[in-house]
Amino acid sequence: MSKVRSGALGGVATAAFLSAAVVSAPAHAQQQAPHHPRPPHGATESAGPPQPAAKLSMLRLSATLAANDPQPVRSGLVWRVFEERAQPDGSHKLVAQSEEAAPTLPLPDGAYIVHAAYGLAGVTRRVAIEGGNVSERIALNAGGLRLIDKLGDAQIPAQRLSISIYVPERGNSEAKLILANAKSDEMICLPEGAYHVVSKLLDTGQGAQGGTNDTNSVVTADLKVPAGKLIEATLRHRAATMTLKLVKQPGGEALANTSFSVLTPGGDVIREMIGAFPSLVLAEGEYVAIARHEGKTYQGTFRVQSTKDADVEILIRDQPHNHADEEHPQ
Repeated sequence: MSKVRSGALGGVATAAFLSAAVVSAPAHAQQQAPHHPRPPHGATESAGPPQPAAKLSMLRLSATLAANDPQPVRSGLVWRVFEERAQPDGSHKLVAQSEEAAPTLPLPDGAYIVHAAYGLAGVTRRVAIEGGNVSERIALNAGGLRLIDKLGDAQIPAQRLSISIYVPERGNSEAKLILANAKSDEMICLPEGAYHVVSKLLDTGQGAQGGTNDTNSVVTADLKVPAGKLIEATLRHRAATMTLKLVKQPGGEALANTSFSVLTPGGDVIREMIGAFPSLVLAEGEYVAIARHEGKTYQGTFRVQSTKDADVEILIRDQPHNHADEEHPQ
C-alpha cells in the first residue's frame, strides 16, 4: 500500500507498491557556475577606416517553473537565442547561448527566437529588441520528479536499476518513451502532465556472470507532475537473491559442472546458468529449478520471499527425470 500526499490539496490516494509525496516548495537546485556566451560577430572588416560598432541592447532572461511561481529557476537552464529570420536553407542562425540561470545578453536591434531548455522541458518565445533593454521571464510549465527505489527498507543503488519514463495514451501506458535511462534519487525536470514509470531491478551479482541482467522484478507507477512542484515517488521492489545447488543430500557439497534453468510454474524460462552454486535475483513468488549434471536431469520447486536471500538445494534422486521432461516441468 502506498500514499499520495499533497500539502496544497490535502488529498490521499493509494496505489500498489508506490508512495508519492507532493512537496509544496518549487523544484529549484543550486546555481551552477555561469557560462558566458560570445556575442554575435559582425561582418569581416574591410580595408580603410574602422566602422563604428552597432549599438547593442541588453536582453535579460529568467525562467520560472510555473506562471504564478515567484521564485526563478536557479540552475540547470540552457538558453539559446536565434535570429528570427530564416537563412536560405531554412535554419535559424544561433547568435547567443548561455547556461546561466539569468543571463544578460548584448544583442543588436531585431527580432529573435529565444529557447529555454530545462531537463526535458522546453519553451520557445519570440522577442523583439527595438532601441532599448528588454527583460523576459519565461514560464516553463514544468515540475520535478524524484524516484526512490527500495528493496525492503534499503534504498537500491542507481546502478542496480533500469528506469524508463513514458507519456501514456488512452489504452497504452507505454505509448511514447521520453527517457530510457532515468536515474533514481535525482531530480528529473518534466513538462507538466501525466507519466508512466517502469522500474526494473538489475542483477549485478555473481549470477550476472560478469555483466548485468534484467530481473523479473518490475514495478510500475502512474504519476502526475504539476507545474512548479516536486514529486517524490517511492517504488518498492519485492525480490531476493537465490543461490542454486545440486547436492546429494541436504546440506551437502554443491556439485560442479552443473547447468541450471529457472522457470515459472507455467514453464517460462527466466534464466539459465552454469556452475556449482550460481546465484540470481528473483521477484517474490514460486519457481521451478532444473539441474543437469553428467547427462542426467533433476528438478525441484522453491519459493522466494522478499529480502530473504537463501540457498535452493536440488537433491539427486535415485530416479532422475528424463530429458523429455525438461521443457514441461510438472
